[in-house]
Amino acid sequence: MEPARPTEPKRERGRRRVAAIMEAAVAVFTEKGYDAATMTEIAARSSTAIGSLYRFFPTKEALADALLLRYALQAKNGLAELQQQVPEMTLEGIADALVDFMLLLQSQRGYATALVDARSGSDDHRKRFREAMRNGVASILTKAIAGLKPAKAKVVAVVLLHMLKGVTGVASEEPASRAMLLTELRSLVRLYLVSASERAGGK
Repeated sequence: MEPARPTEPKRERGRRRVAAIMEAAVAVFTEKGYDAATMTEIAARSSTAIGSLYRFFPTKEALADALLLRYALQAKNGLAELQQQVPEMTLEGIADALVDFMLLLQSQRGYATALVDARSGSDDHRKRFREAMRNGVASILTKAIAGLKPAKAKVVAVVLLHMLKGVTGVASEEPASRAMLLTELRSLVRLYLVSASERAGGK
């Protein structure tokens, strides 16, 4: 049996309604988790009639999948946009941009992780997302560092993404120390990129 799919709104009003539903769903899934969240609460939180909600998203699963797709596209598009900017950037600037990119993703990572954990096929979701992130960062690196071969770029990308996971830890720290920790993390990423460039003969 084919899974129920979201209905794509054709009018601006419908698009605004879908955006409101998805933002409400993010809040409810983040607060309550996937299993405890209800479509009724999401409809109420977004000031949407329950019938309208089901017209756009026939099931809770369809709504969750739409949110995961949006998160994945946000990550993919963010990396593609950064890749276009690489020729005008220094390595230090690229390092800062990657940290900023991870901070943006972190703001929505909680609900995405909860949805992936709760949905069937979560391992497949994780693998595809991880591979897309690695390929995106590797593409940025091959463009930013002269002489960096694709295979090596993939390795550097994996190491860099593990370093950037530190953004998650920094975000959960006390506000008083968060700024200092973020400064240190930026310095660490800059140093690693410069080091990778020197080892590739790009300096």
